[in-house]
Amino acid sequence: MRLRLSPVRLRRLIKRSLPTTLFGRSLLIIILPVAVMQVAVTWVFFDAHWQAVTSRLSEGLAGDVAWAVESYQDDPTPESFARIADRAERSMSLSLAFQSGRTLPVGRRTALFAVVDRSLEGALAGRIDQPFWFDTTRYPAYVDIRVQTPNGVMRVLAPRDRAIATQGHIFVLWMTIATLLLTAISILFIRNQVRAIERLASAADDFGRGMDAPAFKPSGAREVRQAAQAFLAMKARIQRHLDQRTALLASVSHDLRTPLTRLKLELALAEPTKRTGEMKRDLSEMEHMIDEYLAFARGEGGEAVETVRLKTLIEEVSEGAVRAGAEVSVSAEADLTASVRPNSLKRALSNLIMNAAVHGEHIVVTAAARATGGVEILVDDDGPGIPEDRHEEAFKAFSRLDESRNQNDKGVGLGLAIARDVARGHGGDVTLSRSPMGGLRATVRLPG
Repeated sequence: MRLRLSPVRLRRLIKRSLPTTLFGRSLLIIILPVAVMQVAVTWVFFDAHWQAVTSRLSEGLAGDVAWAVESYQDDPTPESFARIADRAERSMSLSLAFQSGRTLPVGRRTALFAVVDRSLEGALAGRIDQPFWFDTTRYPAYVDIRVQTPNGVMRVLAPRDRAIATQGHIFVLWMTIATLLLTAISILFIRNQVRAIERLASAADDFGRGMDAPAFKPSGAREVRQAAQAFLAMKARIQRHLDQRTALLASVSHDLRTPLTRLKLELALAEPTKRTGEMKRDLSEMEHMIDEYLAFARGEGGEAVETVRLKTLIEEVSEGAVRAGAEVSVSAEADLTASVRPNSLKRALSNLIMNAAVHGEHIVVTAAARATGGVEILVDDDGPGIPEDRHEEAFKAFSRLDESRNQNDKGVGLGLAIARDVARGHGGDVTLSRSPMGGLRATVRLPG
């Protein structure tokens, strides 16, 4: 039963076999045509030139051997053989010897290139009627040819270059050296071009995580430098926008807090009544909402990245939930560390843990290293949870989901949004799922 591949499967197989990196694909684009060309040129050389030259040399040598055999058979005397051997030595560079009463050897070794033996065997068979034997491998510089005569065996040692085009291996050697040299040059050139793209990707990734890359400079081919310059221009525009927004928010914060402070002072001096108590609660909620809005809009992009012990950080964050009356259990290895912006991550984890404390009584926070790299922090609670089809909606700013979660009097629907924004600023993410405890599980994934 023959296995037949459909065109779709064949394309998938070829796609999986090809390199996945830009370096590998670029190298394949350059090296493959060069290799095919070298193989084609070598094949044409051996087929059209080397083999033809070898065949003609073999025919010439076979003619000289046939002359020596026929001349000896015309006068099979030692004196005649001596004259023939002397003439063959002087004029044809052949060394003749006669082995009286001997017979031809049985079997022979074949040459590395079978075309050599085929050419010589065909030439000798076409010129000599007597049985013969030859060996092209025993002596590096000679070809051993033996012909059976009625009186014994005539042995002929001929220079190798009289039977074979000996310069063929030089051609192959130079072709191999040229291929290796071109390959090395291609690897160096492509590696230099790909390195510029890798630096651009690294700088973009660092910027996405909120880290600066001051040492990055456009380099490489003109198109890569244009992409790098466009990235730097985009980075500068985004940074200006963030700076302007931060300055604007600072002004808004100052302008709003001033009248709020005056109102709080006037209420503090007023006679305590039920109405003034309600007004104080309203002012407190307004102040908390302003803090939430500013924290969400400003972010923590200016904070430096540090390597921290996650268990210590999580325990510090969990203290607020414990004071709120929740039971918090932290599970993490003492030496588990991560490179993060500490205050930013504290704020994200605080939002998740306090959110779990509001809706559940028991909270379990687990941190562990991921097999694929980075770390993973799980926040589980035993609250009512969130329907699976509304998990993504919960991350939208100002989303409250009151019907599935208890009302949070002080919340404004920004806790999960801030947590995801912080995680993504680190190059990770936050996802929601069903907790084994029956409530909600928030999973924070951070890169290594």
